Amino acid sequence: MDVTLLGTGAPPGLPRPDCPCAVCALALGPDARAATALLVDGALLLDLTPGAAFAAARAGHSLGGVRQVLLSHPHDGPAVEVPAGLPQPVRVPDGRELTLLTGHRVRALAMDAGGTGYAVTGPDGQRLLYLPPGGFPAGLEAPTRAYHLVLADVMGRPDALARLRAAGAVGPTTDVVAVHLDHDVPQGAEVARRLAAAGARAVPDGTTLVVGAYEEVPDVPRRTLVLGGARSGKSVEAERRLEAFPDVLYVATGGTRGGDSEWAQRVVAHRERRPGSWRTTETTDLVPVLAEEGPPVLIDCLSLWLTDAMDAVGAWDDAEWADGGEKALRERVRELVAAVRDARRTVVAVSNEVGSGIVPATASGRRYRDELGRLNAAFAAECEQVLLVVAGQALVLRG
Repeated sequence: MDVTLLGTGAPPGLPRPDCPCAVCALALGPDARAATALLVDGALLLDLTPGAAFAAARAGHSLGGVRQVLLSHPHDGPAVEVPAGLPQPVRVPDGRELTLLTGHRVRALAMDAGGTGYAVTGPDGQRLLYLPPGGFPAGLEAPTRAYHLVLADVMGRPDALARLRAAGAVGPTTDVVAVHLDHDVPQGAEVARRLAAAGARAVPDGTTLVVGAYEEVPDVPRRTLVLGGARSGKSVEAERRLEAFPDVLYVATGGTRGGDSEWAQRVVAHRERRPGSWRTTETTDLVPVLAEEGPPVLIDCLSLWLTDAMDAVGAWDDAEWADGGEKALRERVRELVAAVRDARRTVVAVSNEVGSGIVPATASGRRYRDELGRLNAAFAAECEQVLLVVAGQALVLRG
């Protein structure tokens, strides 16, 4: 079964008409995207969009053989003209299944946010799932068989991809392709980087995909370190890397601070930003967490872990530091780094980058700065990917 993507953008297209944003200004050439529409084996058209006939011609196809046109969501704006000879577009009632003369079977799926999803089985038995923008199949919680190809709004609904994985609809060999791409994420290298972290990819308009064929998608890094300064966006970046996966364990190393209302507000803001399916534990005992097998773990952050470790060895007192404190801290760091090296679960860790600012005025401040720099370097050496976040922009240092 072949699928030609006549468009891969959001319903208004990309760039959006008359939108002055930076993403739209830069969405030119291969980064420009028409509204998403799929041509399956030249016989089934999923979503009729403006210029579909011309898009098919540019991709080397014709709509002359289309026997069914199905809509996944209402079309906003002026009515789309139906090309001559094309069947009238329809939306199939939820739960109904169609069998085309070409041998394709199409089942309509109810969505949790409006629209209709379509599960298509080709004559060769290959299976694809196409979801409308912002949608996830309602009631898809029980274990199900993995699709060969999933086309969905990965950037707009990463939680939907997580739930598809949890239900078994997306497996290790499923080709996940992002569609309905909008101007909320810069195109080109940035969208490719974010999708790769979710185990997905984007393709240009006009691309033909062979359902069931193996596509080499970058593996999700097993260990990632996200560095950044205060309010740089490093925690958001770390959370974004795992929001397309179910059952993430969030390890908060900061603990609680009685009477500190500002700290409590920070904790609440972090908690509300995380997906509801994630579990949270508050601990600085990271070695056992890393030694366990299980779902991905997000550690936020190493800076606070180091503060606790330095408290434990008396690092702020020069005499205690000289009398075994420094040696004890080095041993704790070695144990943590060894645990990261041996970890079998996916790990994303956050840490502050403090070595580029003002030199601390106190000896204890300089000691902390130096030890955090050493910890970051040692931890980064065991990671497949290292990112530095500056002003909300992630720079890839490794991987």
